[in-house]
Amino acid sequence: MRPVTIVVGYPAGGSVDFAARNLSEALAKSLSATIVIDNVGGAAGAIGAQKVVGSPANGHTLLVGSSNEIVATKLINPTQRYDGMKDLVPVGLIGSQALVLVASKQSGVTTLDGFVSAVKKNPGKFSYGSSGIGSILHLAGEMAKERADLAMTHVPYRGIAAIGNDLAGGNLEFGFMAPSSAKPFIESGRVVPIAVTGAQRFPELPQVPAFAEHPAFKGYELVGWYAMMAPRGTPASVIAKLRAALRAALRDATVARAFEQASVTVAKGDEDLAQMISDDTRKLQKVVAFAKLDK
Repeated sequence: MRPVTIVVGYPAGGSVDFAARNLSEALAKSLSATIVIDNVGGAAGAIGAQKVVGSPANGHTLLVGSSNEIVATKLINPTQRYDGMKDLVPVGLIGSQALVLVASKQSGVTTLDGFVSAVKKNPGKFSYGSSGIGSILHLAGEMAKERADLAMTHVPYRGIAAIGNDLAGGNLEFGFMAPSSAKPFIESGRVVPIAVTGAQRFPELPQVPAFAEHPAFKGYELVGWYAMMAPRGTPASVIAKLRAALRAALRDATVARAFEQASVTVAKGDEDLAQMISDDTRKLQKVVAFAKLDK
């Protein structure tokens, strides 16, 4: 089989890149093909997604993407040239994970109560970083602002590693990160974990509360996910072959262990990805409107 190129719309080292690279070896075995990872960063994943949309629909160029470029960017920019729900075909869900809010040690914030108190007492003083305008990390921050009536400045970065470095250096007070990216900074004590965005705490960070546990964030829940997508028009037989290969790769013990260590819940293979995309669209529309990102 000809090589299969998996496009990742972010620089190497981020959470989506992590998902793609951890899948690549097992997927290559399932497909009996060489897998090439192509990092095409920019515009919160949209540039990479656009490359896949414009590629031949033959199963040899795929996207491993997230809700950023598949859902959110179209809500923010209705004139965007592609529509993730119409121009990309779901192959399958890879996994999902909540995010973590971390604080710089220099901020003096060590708890979720302390975060709310500090930001409310100093409206506009603090900033939080994300992986780009319209990214799930950005929307997690805007959802927190909307729920608790907080005033913070958003600082977009091109990649998550840069957020961690600025937090560790005291150049940024807060940041939303994927657990896999935040882990080395947390374990080394360079940043302080404050809260997670899922409905429940992470087993790996049992002392860190979920946002929803705090009365100011009642009902707060936002989970990022990773999925494999193909260009519209890819034959059903090709999608079926790719879907089977993806399911086999996700059952690989090495893949499962790597995802578990990164707090990623591995897909079971029977999820309705199209319905997930539709549900996320409705949820994120409210956040986009609050942040005036569609203006």
